[in-house]
Amino acid sequence: MQINISGKHIELGSAFQTHVEGRLAEGVAKYIDRVNLMDVVVTKEGHQCRVDIHGNTGTHSQVVVKSRADADDVYAAFDVALGKIEKQLRRYKRRLTNHHKNIDAPKAYAGQAKKYTLAAEQDNEELDEVGTPVVIAEKATDIETLTVSEAVMKMDLAHLPALMFYNSAHGRVNIVYRREDGNISWVDPQEQAA
Repeated sequence: MQINISGKHIELGSAFQTHVEGRLAEGVAKYIDRVNLMDVVVTKEGHQCRVDIHGNTGTHSQVVVKSRADADDVYAAFDVALGKIEKQLRRYKRRLTNHHKNIDAPKAYAGQAKKYTLAAEQDNEELDEVGTPVVIAEKATDIETLTVSEAVMKMDLAHLPALMFYNSAHGRVNIVYRREDGNISWVDPQEQAA
């Protein structure tokens, strides 16, 4: 596992770097056998230290783990952030390491789509004649074939508010999203008779 440790507005000593490398290797190895890359970024903001950890699990599902923690002490902030990573990996260990999933699933659907970012509407701003908001970004994206639980896992680990996917049970496009009350909703359009 490659570990990149960097600091913004703070000097990181060799003792802290040794602590991070040892704890990351030990903490991650308990839950998953292979992680390609872990980035640890420490930022000093006033009297607080913020630690961001971002890791690529190396699985075919391209799942990443992320966490952030703030504390007065850089070691304490790192330990809290690492605890969050361990919780994510513990929660999803079985799904991340299951190499025999969907053996009897129908033929996989795969699709390309375009993801657009729209400019936020201002309260005093009126839309143009056509009534469409301004597109500020356009990016190609893949729509993956997943089970509902895999989609929820991917949405949680990537810290996304919503995720569109092809449901591996029947091949239709589905959406999962996090509601304001913290629960997760799943939209599964039903087939209509012709």
